Amino acid sequence: MSNIGIPGLIIILVLALIIFGPKKLPEIGRAFGQTLREFKKSTNELTKGDYEDDKKIQQKNHE
Repeated sequence: MSNIGIPGLIIILVLALIIFGPKKLPEIGRAFGQTLREFKKSTNELTKGDYEDDKKIQQKNHE
């Protein structure tokens, strides 16, 4: 994905504009952003739970 570059992104944007049309792109962008937010929130909750579990285990080991 890091090899796409600016010209590749422009081509992707133009193709999306042609396929979906200018009225649908904001809706698709909003849905994509919301999906990313939910994914990030879920990932943070999972890693936070793991961190808290590790912390409890370390506290028990020091007692």
